[in-house]
Amino acid sequence: MSGGSGGEAALREAICEAARSFFERGLTSGASGNISARLEDGGLLVTPTGASFRDLDPARLSRFDAAGQLVDGDKPTKEMALHGAFYETRPQATGAVVHLHSTYSVAVSMLPETDADNALPPLTAYSIMRLGKVRLLPYFRPGDPAMGDAVRELGGRRSAVLLANHGPVVAGKDLKSAIYAVEELEETAKLALLLRGAQPLLLTPAQIGDLVSTFDVEWES
Repeated sequence: MSGGSGGEAALREAICEAARSFFERGLTSGASGNISARLEDGGLLVTPTGASFRDLDPARLSRFDAAGQLVDGDKPTKEMALHGAFYETRPQATGAVVHLHSTYSVAVSMLPETDADNALPPLTAYSIMRLGKVRLLPYFRPGDPAMGDAVRELGGRRSAVLLANHGPVVAGKDLKSAIYAVEELEETAKLALLLRGAQPLLLTPAQIGDLVSTFDVEWES
């Protein structure tokens, strides 16, 4: 999606359409969740604080310039530090960031047995391809700038994190990629909960290695 005059208008509509779809599918509720997307001029479009994904107004999205200054629209989400950390540490790979409060992902974040370094078991090929390893970060108060610091400490090595007792945050090369990835994260979390205690057959290290090499997945050993 481009960021010229027509491109910006289209991106505004796409953000609001995605948000409405998330709301209607129960992937976020009330005034929770936030989305940002990079424009061609280096600026950002960001969903406003206190706004429901159900009925966002494209004209009222927060508009930042390339220097990070708010130049138009409503007051942005209080999670700007979280979004900014992904754009800062993954500048070539991040064109959009999506943060939801989706039920299954939040549930997985609260289980004591969840592996902080790799929060989701290797259940499907697409979870590996779209997400790589998902880091579980500790609990932070909503809006706490320390969330951004925690993402920066990852050094750009992860495109998806799970905030404990809060929800998933996924960065993608563009808005569609980020949407597909956060949807994959939620479905994988749902599978993990459905299969909890059932000893499912996971993808083997060899199968994971094949996916990583074939699809150039970021995957730390």
